Amino acid sequence: MIGLIDVGGGTRGAFGAGVLDRCLDEGISFDYLIGVSAGSANQASFLAEQKGRNLRFYDGYAFRKEYMSLRLLLKTRQYLDLDYIYSTLTNSDGEDPLDYDTMMDKDVEWEIVATDARTGLAEYFPKQALKRDDYDVIKASCAVPGACKPYYVGGIPYFDGGIADPIPYERALEMGCDRLVIILTKPRTEWRKPKSKDTRIAPFIRRKYPKVAKRLELRYLKYNLALEEILKLEEEGKALIVSPDDMVGLKTLKLDHEQVNALYQRGYDGAAKIKTFVEQAGCDDSEGGR
Repeated sequence: MIGLIDVGGGTRGAFGAGVLDRCLDEGISFDYLIGVSAGSANQASFLAEQKGRNLRFYDGYAFRKEYMSLRLLLKTRQYLDLDYIYSTLTNSDGEDPLDYDTMMDKDVEWEIVATDARTGLAEYFPKQALKRDDYDVIKASCAVPGACKPYYVGGIPYFDGGIADPIPYERALEMGCDRLVIILTKPRTEWRKPKSKDTRIAPFIRRKYPKVAKRLELRYLKYNLALEEILKLEEEGKALIVSPDDMVGLKTLKLDHEQVNALYQRGYDGAAKIKTFVEQAGCDDSEGGR
C-alpha cells in the first residue's frame, strides 16, 4: 500500500503542486493520501485531476489583496482570508471551482490533518468530512497561528495541522502503508528545523490556547524526530523523499512570480523518480504475494 504525504509550507507548496502535476501527467496514483496545511489543498486538486489549478493559486490569486495582504491583516486581524481562498474561489460558483465529484469518486483514502486548538492534538479528517462547497476542513488545516485565527469546524477551533503532526508518517503507517512518497518543501541541507519563529508566535496565543502554544514551542523537536524516522525509512527503501535542491529564495508567505514558478518546475522535475519507486513497490508486492 503506497501513501503520499504532502507537508505543505505556505507558498513553498508550489513545489508540491509541481510534484503532483507530474504525477497526473504520468498517471501515478496512490492508495492513501494525507495532507498538512497547503499540502491538503494540493491533494484536493490532484484527486480532482485538475492539473495547473494549484499553480494558479500560488502564482495568480495569492497576489490579490483579498487573498493575502497587510491590508487584510489590519482590517480583519488575519493575513490570509481562508474563506476567500477555499470558498469564494473554490466553490461551484467560484472563479476556479474544485471538481468535487471527480475528487470524491476516487477510490483512495485521504486524510487532512488539523490541530485541535483546545487540546493541541492532531485531528485526522477523512475525505467524507468534505461536502460540496464546504471545504472547512482544509481551511482548518491551513490556519497558521499569527497569520490566521483558528478556524471552526463543528463548533471546534482548529489551527494548522503542522503544529501537532508536521510529518504524519506514523499515521500513514498506522493506516496500512508500507511505502511512502513524502513531499518536503525545503532542500535536504535545511531539513532540520530550528526553534525559529514558532517560539516567537507562542506567547501571543498562550493565554487563549495554551496547549497549542506549548506545541509550537516544541514543534521543532517533533519535526526533527519525525525527520530522523523517515530518513531511516528512506535508507530501507520504504520511503522516497522528494524535495527541492534549493528554495530559489521563496519563503513561507513570500510572493514572487518568478520564484513560485521556478519552485513549481523543480517539483515537476523532481517528481521524475516517483514512477520508478511506485512501480518497484508494485513489483515487490506482486512477488511477495506469490
